[in-house]
Amino acid sequence: MKNSYGSFKLIVLLVVIFFSCDKKQEQKSKPNIILIYADDLGIGMLGHEGQKIIKTPHIDQLAYEGMRFKNSYSSMLCAPSRASLISGKTDTHATAFEISKGGIYKKAGQENFSPEEIEAKINKILTPIPEEDLFLGEVAQKAGYVTAQYGKLEWGFAATHQQMNRHGWDHYFGYLDHVRAHGFYPPYLFGNQGLIKITGNTLLNCAKSIEPETPEAYKERWDMTGKKTYSQDIFMDSITTFIRKNKDKPFFLYFPTQLPHGPVSIPKVHDDYINDSRLTQIEKEYASMVKLLDDNVGEIMEELKKNGLDDNTIVIFSADNGHEIYYAKEGRIDKKYTNRYTKQRFDDYDRKYYSELAGDVFDGNGGRAGIKRSNLQGGINVPLVVRWPNKIAAKSVSKRLVAGYDILPTVAEITGFSKELKVDGVSFYDELLGKKSKAEHDYVVFSSFIGPTLITNDGWKIRYYYNKKAFNLYYLPEDFKEENDLSIEHPEKYNSLKKMLLEACDGDYNNGFFKWAKIINIKE
Repeated sequence: MKNSYGSFKLIVLLVVIFFSCDKKQEQKSKPNIILIYADDLGIGMLGHEGQKIIKTPHIDQLAYEGMRFKNSYSSMLCAPSRASLISGKTDTHATAFEISKGGIYKKAGQENFSPEEIEAKINKILTPIPEEDLFLGEVAQKAGYVTAQYGKLEWGFAATHQQMNRHGWDHYFGYLDHVRAHGFYPPYLFGNQGLIKITGNTLLNCAKSIEPETPEAYKERWDMTGKKTYSQDIFMDSITTFIRKNKDKPFFLYFPTQLPHGPVSIPKVHDDYINDSRLTQIEKEYASMVKLLDDNVGEIMEELKKNGLDDNTIVIFSADNGHEIYYAKEGRIDKKYTNRYTKQRFDDYDRKYYSELAGDVFDGNGGRAGIKRSNLQGGINVPLVVRWPNKIAAKSVSKRLVAGYDILPTVAEITGFSKELKVDGVSFYDELLGKKSKAEHDYVVFSSFIGPTLITNDGWKIRYYYNKKAFNLYYLPEDFKEENDLSIEHPEKYNSLKKMLLEACDGDYNNGFFKWAKIINIKE
């Protein structure tokens, strides 16, 4: 009997070892995914996209070792972009994203404004999320991934714990309010366990700076009273800790960084710019914010290498919308977006914004017309880089038409999520592997403060200018600056794309005019 029992124990042990090894093998075969989502990073701010002043070696390295997309688009503003990203849907539908107004979390801790009461106020006015709706974190979570989000936390301008859980995040930590995220020294942040105080940060507005540049603004920026810990340092500590703790499990990590959204705020000017005579003081500080973003990417890549995860981790780098000016100064560049030669305001119709006319030393939109909030290329054409060693060919460049709402179905395919997706996005997984794609977009479509726009996969673009009830037609492969309206020269193309845009806006062009989106005021 002893021998039989001993044999039984050995068999059980072998079975346990077999299944344990099999499970570990399965975990190793599933690639980790890290999505780094920059805030207001114009495509022209990156070295590999032509930036002349700021060096971004770590982000450039992702492009050199992976795939860079030339025709990547996102919405023109953070809230619709982030909602589109995590839902896989466009922002031009008749049923608009419910976007809660920000600012209420500034009252957290005051009388009748506990975090729980704020949560209840927001949840009360939002429509319950349909059970069949799927979200980015949820897709990875249901495919067996540990999910986490750190930084400028998603949905609308004021999110809740209930939303974060429903969207599929096992762990989260950061700002639940995008108004508070305009400051970089928060006295408190929010995580799974609720409000977490940040010792040494005492300013309720999170030390949001004055803009544009004046002597008073400079003095206020560099008065460090109540500013002990910079938010990005907090998030980077959370991210590296998460990677170390979950190195033996497949994970999906989403990092919606604040950088380089303004107003300008940085603990120190980077050594690269201290003596750069091309830049004003505030431009040096803004350049340092972009530089810190690049350094953060380098830290994440180094942490992956230290934990043996580098080869089995997909790193996706993108941004929520086009460039924005946070370094205005009288006589240099005007935050009212005025042509420095004619002194006329840009309207992005008769008078389009271009960096050289505005005085933008960085050319943040890379020579494109328009910036954030516009449906011109400078507002919606964003960087997208994907690195996956031994899977994606190094230094590859894709001309495929992609949108922010394509990331959800792509993550679903990478993770092996098997449920049907009812989204507007299309997976670009095959494109990453150099294979013929099963499906591609005929077009992508976005809303804006000007009106909707649609870009086809062969480079035609139509946009609606709401205030003038007018349309423009451009052929981007020959006119990336959108200088030549071809509406008259190509009437058939013009009329067919107008019809296509109307259908994409669910039968009403106004659905693509962002002012019509449902921004919900929270009763206080």
